[in-house]
Amino acid sequence: MSVSITISHALKKYGDNTVIPDLSLKIRDGEFFTLLGPSGCGKTTLLRMIAGFNSIEGGDFYFNDRRINDMDPGERNTGMVFQNYALFPHMNVRKNVEYGLTSPGRKFSKQQIRELSDKYLELMQITQYADRMPEELSGGQQQRVALARALVISPDVLLMDEPLSNLDAKLRIEMRQVIRDIQQNVGITTVYVTHDQEEAMAISDRIAVMNAGVIQHVGTPEDIYQRPSNVFVAGFIGRTNFLEGELQADQNGCRLVFGDGYAVPISTVRPECRHTQKVSISARPEELILTDGESEEGISAEVLSSTFLGQMTHYIVRLDTGEEARIVRESSIGSNIQPGSQIRLKLNAEKVNLFDTETKESLMTGVNNMIPGEEGS
Repeated sequence: MSVSITISHALKKYGDNTVIPDLSLKIRDGEFFTLLGPSGCGKTTLLRMIAGFNSIEGGDFYFNDRRINDMDPGERNTGMVFQNYALFPHMNVRKNVEYGLTSPGRKFSKQQIRELSDKYLELMQITQYADRMPEELSGGQQQRVALARALVISPDVLLMDEPLSNLDAKLRIEMRQVIRDIQQNVGITTVYVTHDQEEAMAISDRIAVMNAGVIQHVGTPEDIYQRPSNVFVAGFIGRTNFLEGELQADQNGCRLVFGDGYAVPISTVRPECRHTQKVSISARPEELILTDGESEEGISAEVLSSTFLGQMTHYIVRLDTGEEARIVRESSIGSNIQPGSQIRLKLNAEKVNLFDTETKESLMTGVNNMIPGEEGS
């Protein structure tokens, strides 16, 4: 049976160094939930607090209504998959998978142990490797063994700490789909740690973006990419261009005005933010539309470089304000724009994001500002 996880005002310190100052979060029953952020942001520390491997200096952790702060790791009934697989080198694959079933406190007959190990060897498609030693397996095969070992004990929660970071790029893509398919098949609450944005977006029901021990945004992959809550999230998730502009209120609502006078109506700003103010504009490379320099509308710019990558061509341009921007557009035969060309940029105003220049917080509709983890519940 999977559980929900509630974290209330968690505090983690190492001596005088506060790693997590005050963190609250709700993870739903059966959810694939990812902690995403740069190295040192506290995501693995939080995962280890859930597992019981790190002490908790403050706050409360619950599995459903059961407070787990003072429970030993073995009493929490969690399965853990580590970055380095942590397989026992002196045991074959089957013995590795069966290990948790033979630990003190678990009363399984030999037949039950065999049946359960067979079930998860088959589920992970590693039955043919049952008698092999870990050193005889590839990285992907070892990770499947580690996952089978974590799941065979029927844990309430599956915890995964950068499980794919040691694999090559092609195998990472294959294994992340395996992990997602298995999680959906088993229906277990899963907390997954990674610094890889694409990996997080591909496998998660929801993502918490962390920085310096603080949750910056919790939402679906679509929420976080399309409507990031602040400048940090916008810059961390995917690629974006940050430009300066002014939001001006008029009788029809709002318009966004750039330094050279180019203006575009914008309707996706929260009503309470619709007044004249300086703003930081996040426009992803695909949201800037490159047009011929003779066009009368758009931001005037010069092409600095172009890189043909098959289906898409990437451009770097310099605006008249001195700002640089990256643009991606679909390649077409004979239409590659050469460096030195004068062009104009138009904006897909419905997709760009605006941020307050002082608070760095989003001004857009569709950004949920509730307590992290509570949205949509």
